[in-house]
Amino acid sequence: MAHAFALIPASYVFLRRGDEVLLQLRRNTGYMDGHWVAGAAGHVEPGETARQAAVREAAEELGVVLRPQDLELATVMHRTDGTDHPREQRVEWFWTAIAWDREPVVQEPHKAVEVRWWSLDALPDPVPDYELSVLHGLRDGGLPVESTFGFVS
Repeated sequence: MAHAFALIPASYVFLRRGDEVLLQLRRNTGYMDGHWVAGAAGHVEPGETARQAAVREAAEELGVVLRPQDLELATVMHRTDGTDHPREQRVEWFWTAIAWDREPVVQEPHKAVEVRWWSLDALPDPVPDYELSVLHGLRDGGLPVESTFGFVS
């Protein structure tokens, strides 16, 4: 009999400027260091919704002010790395925003060393595969509201 596991909830925010997206370069975290990742992302805290987490993370990581209604849901992804490691059993909300207050800048230099705008047609390397799948969906259109990553079909 398979054992039950808890899913780790997280919210990701991709700020959009035309065909560009803001990404951050992670460093010194022990997770995805050296990768370009969503401008803001993090775990949903107890007592907050995924949308509230996205607003909070954008403020904490980029210094921008988002209103909840500024966020558009791109997809909700159920993700795994194929192992039974609890850290890799996730459900993640991917949000986009085209309106915000304040210029985005690195707010947590112990976790990210740079933020930069990238064309969806010319993304940096490396980007985590699961985030790349979302970015390609944003570029190409037709991103499903519910998606999966890492499961054997």
